[in-house]
Amino acid sequence: MGLQETRIESLPFVTAELNYLAPTAGKPRTYAYDPPPGEPKSTNLPEPHQVPIFDGRPLAKTFSLDRQGFALVRHPTTVKDFYDEAEIRRVYYPAAEAFIRATLGADRVFIFDHTVRRRVEGAADVRGAGPRQPATRVHVDQTVSSGANRVREHLPDEADELLQGRVQVINLWRPIRGPLRDAPLAMCDGTTVAEGDLVTSDLIYPNRQGETYSVKYNPNHRWFYFPEMTADEAVLLKCYDSATDGRTRFGPHTAFTDPTTPKDAAPRESIELRTLVFHRA
Repeated sequence: MGLQETRIESLPFVTAELNYLAPTAGKPRTYAYDPPPGEPKSTNLPEPHQVPIFDGRPLAKTFSLDRQGFALVRHPTTVKDFYDEAEIRRVYYPAAEAFIRATLGADRVFIFDHTVRRRVEGAADVRGAGPRQPATRVHVDQTVSSGANRVREHLPDEADELLQGRVQVINLWRPIRGPLRDAPLAMCDGTTVAEGDLVTSDLIYPNRQGETYSVKYNPNHRWFYFPEMTADEAVLLKCYDSATDGRTRFGPHTAFTDPTTPKDAAPRESIELRTLVFHRA
């Protein structure tokens, strides 16, 4: 056991249930709207596993997008109301774009959407029905195909040129209010993920079809979270990387129920921006 492994094993941790992908026949698929008659909403069914989730704060400065696939950053914001769509686009988008471009040394950053989440006890996660619920299954937002397709979808006139260089899909995730104690975000160390753990899954919308990765359980996975994140902190999370030189390309993640959460903890409120990050060839 190396020094890094020794340090990790000595970290504080919680044991919590994470929902991996249950074995299924064929390609898993989920409808993002009411499915056709006779069709189940999803064949992407959960297989829960109890796993240790380590407190990543003591090692936060050693984490990187290219190795673990995530990083904790300090990112204060002047946004007053994250439920005001106009303010998010007017104030948050340009500040986040500049921050990501500078932090990653990128040539260009393009924000293509965002999601506000607020946990409501017992509520279903329904698209288009107000704030979304925390996503409680292990997943990656993009796949090898859908990551590149995002460029073609959002920047069609420039796609051929942009895809000659390195392209990443990076999420910027943060609590709207802190310290966050309810439904925190868990990130899997990308160096512990095998290629066969990622299962391409369809996400079907009324007007298009996307792909995400569901994730099969692997006892080698090593999970981290950052307890009690404040509203001035954020996580950069890698969802796709076109580079194939050995660095982490996909970062599995999920919300989870922390068994140490106080009963009176405020429900989780968070926002994630999804961005295309470009480096010229």
